[in-house]
Amino acid sequence: MNLKERIEAFIKLGEEISNVLNHQAITSGGKKLDALIPEIHHRNGWFTEQNVIHRLQILSEGLSSQRMTSWIEGYSINENNKHKTVGVILAGNIPMVGFDDFRCVLISGNKFIGKLASDDILLMPLLNEILIEIEPRFSEFVEFTEGPLRGIDAIIATGSNNSAEYFKHFFSKYPNIIRGNRNGVAVLTGKESGEELSRLGEDIFRYFGLGCRNVTKLFVPENYNFNLFFESIYPWGSTILQNNKYMNNYDYHKTLYLLSSIPLLDNNFLLIKEDAGISSPPGVLFYEYYYSKEDLNTKLSNLEDKIQCLIGNSRDIKNSIQIGNSQKTGPLDYADGVDVLKFLIELS
Repeated sequence: MNLKERIEAFIKLGEEISNVLNHQAITSGGKKLDALIPEIHHRNGWFTEQNVIHRLQILSEGLSSQRMTSWIEGYSINENNKHKTVGVILAGNIPMVGFDDFRCVLISGNKFIGKLASDDILLMPLLNEILIEIEPRFSEFVEFTEGPLRGIDAIIATGSNNSAEYFKHFFSKYPNIIRGNRNGVAVLTGKESGEELSRLGEDIFRYFGLGCRNVTKLFVPENYNFNLFFESIYPWGSTILQNNKYMNNYDYHKTLYLLSSIPLLDNNFLLIKEDAGISSPPGVLFYEYYYSKEDLNTKLSNLEDKIQCLIGNSRDIKNSIQIGNSQKTGPLDYADGVDVLKFLIELS
């Protein structure tokens, strides 16, 4: 396959994902995916039907002809280079979180060998099945394995901070991209409207806060009043309260904090805790005060290697994403800011 053919196959994959969402799947893989969506939460309680649909919608939009063409224009891929075999260890915190690495490996003309997370072993293989139905030649370039990654030329691995240290040691002899924990951080000025704070709920609660782009930490001005914030996110309770896994986390941490006499703000489905940390557990949102622009910039600078994305509507917040848009990713939104496609192209 040449680059144009690979791109066209992924564009058609995006179209078939859209067909699945409209219950008009054409491929057999698409029909299997359509049937699986309502049932996937029985295997993984975090993967609700609503969240799987949301993730598929984002993937479909990112595979549009316009976005794929715009993405690839910034690179020079030599079609004469011999393909490399790239091992990819996928995370399982949100549905199909490894898709971007999958796309990059195949678009670059390399072979993908993926090791799936136990929490997400069904969805990615189905997307691959659809892709191969669209373009059968991809069958020689994709493999999923439960065993060790053998015969690889490079590695892309995503996991916890502890597993990232292990990956760095174990795969040190290979060209690699190793990712650990990162989180989304939101900066509020106190001037946000109720509508803006309602959209912030999307950044906090989508995927129950498990994604690396979810907001787990707020920076708020001194003496910030959380009343409007709680009022604005209240509608999310109808979704959150129905998920046992999320509420078990909420109840556990509430009990733990109360037994330790830790001050909390609470609306019966979200605990707000003042904490210098950044990675809050599901059911908890950390916050920290800032006292000036200089103070805020210092705090953000100290957390730079732990922040996946910065959310806020103030022009004073550099490189920030508009509130409500943290999960609306496209091909250029590389995790940890590392250009995966550039890395793969340069392997040759």
